[in-house]
Parts: sequence; structure tokens; C-alpha cells
Amino acid sequence: MKIGIAGAGGIAFASAAWLGHAGHSVGLWSPGGHGADGLRAAPLHASGVLDAQVAVQVADSAQALAASADVLLIAVPVNGHRHVMDALLPHLRHGQAVIVSSMGSLSALYLAEGARARGRDITVASFGTTVLTARREGADRVRIMTRRAELGVSALPRSRTQEMLALCRQLFGEGFSAHDNALASALTNINPVAHGPLALFNWTRIERGENWPQYHYMTPQVAAVIEKLDAERLALAVAFGVEVRTIERHFAQSFSTTADRLTEIAAELHAKRGGPPGPTDTGTRFLAEDVPYGLVFNAALGGVAGVPMPSTQAIIAAASLITGSDFPAANDLIEPLELRNESVAGLLARVNHA
Repeated sequence: MKIGIAGAGGIAFASAAWLGHAGHSVGLWSPGGHGADGLRAAPLHASGVLDAQVAVQVADSAQALAASADVLLIAVPVNGHRHVMDALLPHLRHGQAVIVSSMGSLSALYLAEGARARGRDITVASFGTTVLTARREGADRVRIMTRRAELGVSALPRSRTQEMLALCRQLFGEGFSAHDNALASALTNINPVAHGPLALFNWTRIERGENWPQYHYMTPQVAAVIEKLDAERLALAVAFGVEVRTIERHFAQSFSTTADRLTEIAAELHAKRGGPPGPTDTGTRFLAEDVPYGLVFNAALGGVAGVPMPSTQAIIAAASLITGSDFPAANDLIEPLELRNESVAGLLARVNHA
């Protein structure tokens, strides 16, 4: 198949390597401008769980990427989703599938409704997290650390879920299962509830640029705060009638952990993996992306459903305070999706659109 990938970070490079190695034709567009220039004259080198070299075509625009692709994969941080989707929307055509990896703040709904408003019949699939974990290591190199064993997929329109399951298995292999809908995919992402407290309570390490292994510093009290945020996420899922896994189940499915409690899981992962290292940049996505597009989104859903979110609100406020950012205003999807004026029934009707 012809796959077009929007993005030039670790996940985009890893996906390009994985799909190219599987025999698909891969094109890549860097929304930031020149992030893929290193692949114009050299193959993409992958190491880690996949050792391969693949040729990748570089597209110079969203239009060029969409024109040459049967399937599009959006592999940029959630704070770049609206920009990338707005660039792609005028160029999408009937029958295309777009996979959002990973989806947050119902960005897939923004894309699907935007395409429908333009009279384009496309299918948008969503992952709650990425198929692969990876780090870009140079202009033409990526290290793939994990291929997740299990991953949920939703689709808009919802009636095409099985079709998208088959597509994802064709592209990435087995291990995919169906999510109830795009809202379930959004709520299954545990990164915001884990990353927010982890970054805040290790802030001095980040600010000093220290080398700190994440799981070693997910100490019992930090883990307890994460569990409180996760309980609020799970309460949202109940309020909207969707099934999502607990944070403990997430780690078991992603990394084959065996412990029951989060603090024990963190110790197990540290013993197995050592890292990954925690962020050392005060602009880390752990706050800049995961707070506005994860926790602020969850808080907005709490307003829709009448679910109290005191722990979530506390972390949002503390993250805004320590960084000097207005994180509640930073999410550029809540307003165009009109979530603050939505009802539970109304939002479910939109994500369950057939």
C-alpha cells in the first residue's frame, strides 16, 4: 500500500521504518519544514526491535502527501494535530483512510467532521496510544524500543471499525482490538495522568537538566497521585458508558508487567529497563502537551458529564503555575468541537455516528 506519514519525530520515523520494512511504499511530510530532509538522499536506519534500512520518499507539502497516499498516518504530538489536519483537509479524497496515532482531545472527531463538512467520505481511525515507542537519533536514524502487544482502535464512522481493524493488522500485524468509539480511544490514553504528576514532582530535576530514570522516580506518593487522576479518568468513562483499561492494565498490556500496584509496576519496569530517562527540558511534552490536551480535555468532559475532577484540576493549576503557562487556554480543539456546550447524549451521538 501507499502510506503517507505526517510527522518527522521518533514515532513518524519508527512507523516509516516499520511499514517500509513490511513492503509498503512510504512517504513522509515534515509539518515543521525540514525535519525529513535527511531522508532525501539516504535510507532510514532503524535499530532496536527492528533492525532495517528502508527508502522513504519525502513530500514537500500536505497536498503532495495526500495526493500520493492510500492511507495517511498522523504521527505528530497532539498539540500539532489541528495544524496538520487543517493542512490536510482540503486535499483529502473519497475513500482515504486516516489513522491518528495517538489521538487526544477528540482530534479524530475534529478531522472527521471537518471532512464531512467538505463533502469528503473518509474514514478516521484512532489509537489511544502509539503502536511503537521510539526515539529519533539523527537525521536518518531511529531507535524503536517497543512494539506494543495490544492496542485498541476506533473508527469514524463507527460502522467501519472492523474495516479499520483489518487495515491496522495489515499494516502493523496482530494485537489490535476494537474500542467502543473515538471517545474511548481518547480516554484510554494514560500518558496525561502519569506524565503530569511525574513531571511536576520531579520538576527540579528537569530544571537542572539531571539524568533521572522515570520509573525509579515514580515513588509511592507520586504513584498515589497518579492513581487519583486515573480514578477520575475512569469515572469519566463510566459517565459516558465506554470501557477503558486501568493504568495498571495499560502497563501490563504494553510492557508485560506482572505487579498489581502502580508503585510496584514502576519498580518492576525500572529493574527491567532502567529508563527511559525523564525529560530534561522545561518545555517537555509531559506538561506542554499532556496537560492541555489530556488533563484539560478530561476536565472539560467532567464539566459535560457532571463528574468532579479535583485532582485533575489541581495538577492543571500546579502545572500552569510552575511553567507560567495558561494551560486551560492552550487546547485549540475544545472550542471548535464546542465541548463546553455539549451534553453527554450529544457527544455520544457524534462519536457513534454511523
